[in-house]
Amino acid sequence: MDEDSTARSLAFTLKSRGVDVITALEANRLGYSDEEQLIWATSQGCSLYSSNVRDFYYLHTLFLQQKRNHAGIILVQQQRYSMGEIMRGILQLIATKSAEEMIDQVEFLSA
Repeated sequence: MDEDSTARSLAFTLKSRGVDVITALEANRLGYSDEEQLIWATSQGCSLYSSNVRDFYYLHTLFLQQKRNHAGIILVQQQRYSMGEIMRGILQLIATKSAEEMIDQVEFLSA
């Protein structure tokens, strides 16, 4: 989870359901650029979750244009959905897509 998405209750709830989650805070990654966060997440084999839709969608398209890979990006407009809806969306995505299927993909969560 990037630093724009440090909702501790969401991370805690996902972890309690067995999801491997690390926040930018826990990884000591606060203050890094969005591109640096995406590169780091990819190096860890992790998809990146963010409510920073505009910037991370731009990075997704830039990476594709430059033929650079990323481990996947999960985007949500946080003000639009409750924490429960976001959690259910993430759990549904995990149930339907493998890590390999997320490579170079962007997924928009919706209720």
